[in-house]
Amino acid sequence: MDWKHHLEETSANLNAFRSIRPDTGHGFTALHRAAMMDGGSMSVREKELVALGIGIATRCVDCIGFHVQAAAKYGATRDDIADTISVAVMMGGGPAYMYGVKALEAYDQLIGGAE
Repeated sequence: MDWKHHLEETSANLNAFRSIRPDTGHGFTALHRAAMMDGGSMSVREKELVALGIGIATRCVDCIGFHVQAAAKYGATRDDIADTISVAVMMGGGPAYMYGVKALEAYDQLIGGAE
């Protein structure tokens, strides 16, 4: 999978939807910003890793790509992604394992190869 292209295409699709249902788009964006804001007991990096783990366990390819990018932006390493995959596999079983390896592929393509 070409993760950069895939996320660009997904972003374009989201923007197209927002143009016909702006309240839904703005509502989701507001919820996202509120949940991921800096502050509280968890860092944004930790919050992004939690979101990534949930994305893996629920088999959301787009969530995986976006949260890999965001986690790395806030300092997550490839090893952090691997730990997150391990927890997601424990919670989500075999399907999470299959989607977890997609998260490493996304990291390698979007951020850079193995450390």
